[in-house]
Order: sequence, then C-alpha cells, then structure tokens
Amino acid sequence: MSASSDAPGLDRLIHEPNRLALLTVLSSTEDADFVFLQRTLRLTNGNLSSHLSKLQDAGLITVEKSFVGKKPNTSISLTDAGRTRIREHWAQLDRLRNLAVPSRNSRPRSQL
Repeated sequence: MSASSDAPGLDRLIHEPNRLALLTVLSSTEDADFVFLQRTLRLTNGNLSSHLSKLQDAGLITVEKSFVGKKPNTSISLTDAGRTRIREHWAQLDRLRNLAVPSRNSRPRSQL
C-alpha cells in the first residue's frame, strides 16, 4: 500500500468512502459510464468528477470521452494498478476484521 492513513495499512486514497465504493463498482465490471456511476453512487457531477480526477492522477483509473451518436459519453475503467490496489485494500480490511475475531484460546476481555 503506497498511501498513508490513520488506520494501520489502509490506503487513504482508496479508503475514502465514495472512492472505495467507486473502485468497488469498477472492480466488478470492465468499464462503466459516468451517468451509471453517478446514479449508482448517488453523487453530484462535481463530486464524482473530483473523485475521478484524484483516482486518474494516481493511475488507478482511465477516463475515455467519446460520442455515442451525437451524445457525449464518458467511460471509466480500472487500470491494472487500480485492480491490484482495490484487491489489496479489501484483503487488508479482511485482515483487520479478522483481528477482531477472538481465537479459541483467547479469554473474554472481562477476564483479563
């Protein structure tokens, strides 16, 4: 993980709630258009654009603008680095969650 965070091993760039949701949606598809992401994530144009810019600057996504007929279309997809980083982030969240699960040999806190 390359970015620092308050939580151990969490990438702050990715862990921001809207960006985490955005990257998670993108990780389940080859690409998605701007309007789909906006509606799915319930973000304003400006808010989504801001998050996309940060992720694009970090090399985690690509943004392609084209026309479908006469209508502009913006398509967003994860880069290989983006796919790796979101997969690593979810794995780290799983590791942290597992730390909260008591082992069979551990005693309840009230007995410590």
